Amino acid sequence: MNLSRLWTIARLELLQRVRAVSWYVLLGIFGLLLLGVTALAFMAYGGWGTGGASVYSIVVYMTLLLVLLVSPTLSGNSINGDRDAATLSPVQVTLATTGEILLGKFVAAWITGLAFVLVAAPFLVVATFTGDADPLTVIVSLVVLVVEIGVIAAIGVALSGILARPLFSVAVTYLVVAALAVGSLIGFGLIGSAVGSEAVSKSRSAAYDAQGYPECKDGSRDCYGDTRNMVCDDWQTTTYLAPRFDRVWWMLAANPFVILADATPTRFDSSGSPVDMFGWLKYSVRSAQVPPSLEFAYVECDPKYYSENGGSDYTKPQQVIEETVPSWFVGLAVQALLAGLLIWWAWARTRTPARTLPPGTRIA
Repeated sequence: MNLSRLWTIARLELLQRVRAVSWYVLLGIFGLLLLGVTALAFMAYGGWGTGGASVYSIVVYMTLLLVLLVSPTLSGNSINGDRDAATLSPVQVTLATTGEILLGKFVAAWITGLAFVLVAAPFLVVATFTGDADPLTVIVSLVVLVVEIGVIAAIGVALSGILARPLFSVAVTYLVVAALAVGSLIGFGLIGSAVGSEAVSKSRSAAYDAQGYPECKDGSRDCYGDTRNMVCDDWQTTTYLAPRFDRVWWMLAANPFVILADATPTRFDSSGSPVDMFGWLKYSVRSAQVPPSLEFAYVECDPKYYSENGGSDYTKPQQVIEETVPSWFVGLAVQALLAGLLIWWAWARTRTPARTLPPGTRIA
């Protein structure tokens, strides 16, 4: 592996993009979208000087979303596009190896994705210094964002080497990205609901007369709220299917947005609630690990029940996060494994001399 040849491949790829006017138009549109999102986020969280942590997390998530939407187009035809234009074979007959060509194009695609982060930098700086964004949160979230951009770039470049048609490889790259970002969420919801468990709900309400007044033991009509004087109806029991998301929460581990939220340190306010969107998404995903209660009882008119079950069973988000396990490193490992396998497959399809080629493949 020669780093000089690798960087030459990457530089040539980058020069092709820099010369295109559409590239600058795309960056401009990206910046305008972020400007609008940042302004709306500040307005939603009370104006300038407040809500910096939430605004920062929203800008980071918006940057990741836009990169996921744009990166497959920029990286999904990097190899087969050159093959169609008859510019790949002249490079293959030089001293550059197949691995150097692949990695050079991957580096170029990664740098291209990081250009969007550079455009988002002013908005991230504003959100950081106009509020209470935590420095550790900023550092970790940016590192994870950069890594996720690299993973998507690697998948796009690999598929462009595996598949012969540029349009098809771009479409498949979009499908892979959609499977990670959206398909994992859909599968989580559908499978979690399908593998539910039978739950029992018992309720006992107060007895009311025809006029809607509670029946009172002393014969009056003004005992509402006085559970010792209210007459109780019979118990009502119903059964229903409770979703078991605790059995399929792992399906969300490789979701790019979940990885970003789960890896980023969470700060809490005085009530134990997260102060940014990273924390709220982490709380939502971690809550899926908690098994649901399969028995529920509600008694409107029994003072004994209220004395034994008084207080709220609400669990603070901070407690849920502290009592559950992180999964971001597993999801990141799955993404890296997927990207690595695709890169290896692309190397096997691109190496020369080739024993077989896809039908209609252009050589020179």
